[in-house]
Amino acid sequence: MTVRILAILLAIVSWAAIPSESFGQTKPKPTGKKPAAPVKPPPVKLPSAVLKPKSEPVMKVASIDRARRESVLEAATKIDEILERAWEKNGIKSQPSLRDDQFLRRIYLELGGRIPTYDEASKFLTSRSKDKRVDLIDTLLESPDYVSHFYNYWADVLRLCERPQNNIVLDPYLAYVKEKIAENKPYDKWVHEMLTADGKIWQNPAVGFQMRDDGMPLPYVDNTVRVFLGKQIGCAQCHDHPFDSWTQRQFYELAAFTTGTRTRLNGNDPEFKKGNPVNQLIKEARDKTPDGKASAALQQLVRANQFAVRYNKRELKLPHDYAYSDAKPNDIVKPKVLWGSVPSSAAKADRREQFAAWVISREDRQFARNIANRMWQKMFGLGIVEPVDDFRADNKPSNPELLEHLTDEVLRLNFDIRELVRIIANTKTYQKLAMVHEPSSAEVYQFASPILHRMTAEQLWDSLLTLVAYNPWAYQRPTAKEISAVVDLDLSKAKLADAEKVAASYESTYFLPKYNRDLQKLCGYKGQLLVRASEIPTPVPLGHFLRQFGQSDRETIEGGRTVGTVPQILAMFNGPITHILLEPGSVIYDDVMKTNNINGVDIVFVSVLSHKPSLLDREFAVNEVKTAETMGQGFGNLIWSLLNTREFIFIQ
Repeated sequence: MTVRILAILLAIVSWAAIPSESFGQTKPKPTGKKPAAPVKPPPVKLPSAVLKPKSEPVMKVASIDRARRESVLEAATKIDEILERAWEKNGIKSQPSLRDDQFLRRIYLELGGRIPTYDEASKFLTSRSKDKRVDLIDTLLESPDYVSHFYNYWADVLRLCERPQNNIVLDPYLAYVKEKIAENKPYDKWVHEMLTADGKIWQNPAVGFQMRDDGMPLPYVDNTVRVFLGKQIGCAQCHDHPFDSWTQRQFYELAAFTTGTRTRLNGNDPEFKKGNPVNQLIKEARDKTPDGKASAALQQLVRANQFAVRYNKRELKLPHDYAYSDAKPNDIVKPKVLWGSVPSSAAKADRREQFAAWVISREDRQFARNIANRMWQKMFGLGIVEPVDDFRADNKPSNPELLEHLTDEVLRLNFDIRELVRIIANTKTYQKLAMVHEPSSAEVYQFASPILHRMTAEQLWDSLLTLVAYNPWAYQRPTAKEISAVVDLDLSKAKLADAEKVAASYESTYFLPKYNRDLQKLCGYKGQLLVRASEIPTPVPLGHFLRQFGQSDRETIEGGRTVGTVPQILAMFNGPITHILLEPGSVIYDDVMKTNNINGVDIVFVSVLSHKPSLLDREFAVNEVKTAETMGQGFGNLIWSLLNTREFIFIQ
């Protein structure tokens, strides 16, 4: 408690006084004259789109099967038993179980990506149901919050951004990822779909995975193996791997499966049989204008329609400078997998299909083992194999029995990853107090509990948004159908007039300059879009709160970071978002000010930290509120102080 009080004291000392119109009115000075009329409430400046809860469902999310609850709890017990054997063998003491308030906060952050609201926290903490924890886990797993949070996870892994290149419109693929999470599509089917899809992205959004590495067929193979099989083979693209057994020839043999994948239309396609319609349309548009320039929207639109994924068998050659004795430079390589074999079900399919079937193979188990390890890391903060994308013979799992058991579970569940998360969340071990562990430590971590870690940038943003917006879903990213209506152009038939008509629709909707301006008008305030992090166009600018707190630029796999920096301290001390939540009309402003008395202290603590204050904390907080220039200003200081405590930033 002393640490928290010290943090509050330091925060208040550093606090620049909140403007009186933001949180409470300035006390009128006594003049001896007749009291003036009551001061009107300060005007609400927040965008109207966030001020009222959404009336219709945010999105359709697949329901949890509650009839399976008993089997879920049995599966959770088996995991606990495996961990307990490891603790006994290594002389590890069990961690204390989480209190209800600690569990509440963790489960909301780790399954929903945000802290609970005051009402949600109050309901859970006052409930006497013996099943309230199990009930809450199930409720969160079938909520839009779960979809948003796990979208953020996959966005970091899959490097999701709207424009990976200027002329690639990737929005439909981003929406597709969200939709697959919402419908709880089996993971193996989802991955197979992405690895084998054909067409334009707004016709078949799954092609986005292949299109993300447009023009880079060899890095595409490396990224695919790293993400879905947990092995880093990229070094073998240029030379035999210095830290693993992969050779350059093996890399090229694997790449031979997908070398026929194209991400752009060319002379082999019907659209280009009579020349290049892209260049022709842009030339015609330029010839029409006095300055010889075509609009940026038209050029981007026409070029975007040139991107489509198609597969045709093509041979791959070794590089011209190949230097090893097992082959000659420019030799044609035959496709061959790195281990195991192509499943018999795909033996007669095309090479790309064979590659996809090998990646997701049940018999090999590495695909299942990799996602089991990823989800364990997602929930416990550390993988059983760490890093999660570095399975090597000399990088042993910390608990082999646990890893293989979780792999069995993935296969038993037929790759229902949400159900695996449900099982892990219901373990007694997951519901224990977090431990401090340095990932770089030579000591093998035996998972007596999850490790203590800081919120991700997205968790922090969405938690602050919870204190601001009644409707954090004021905007959601467009679907493939919505994009197609204003982007699709048949290049085999299109005339300039057709292109100009479609370009006008595109420019007025999803062309990024106009798109971003419209978002600011709808739900922007002081330059911040007050919507869930999953809906904000990415990558956000470098100075944005999300980037300051480590959101990836989406150029590298899992590029997000949770390392502390000075700009983060300044952002929490005096950044736009911390001021916004103290504005009239915000959730916490309304909750606190409607009490109009000292009971608002309890509301602040429950809203920010998910529990009521201790007697000592309450005494200090009440004194701050009473002695401030106004009660509202005192509450503002208290809120701001709690936001700057470690208890708020970290997930215990």
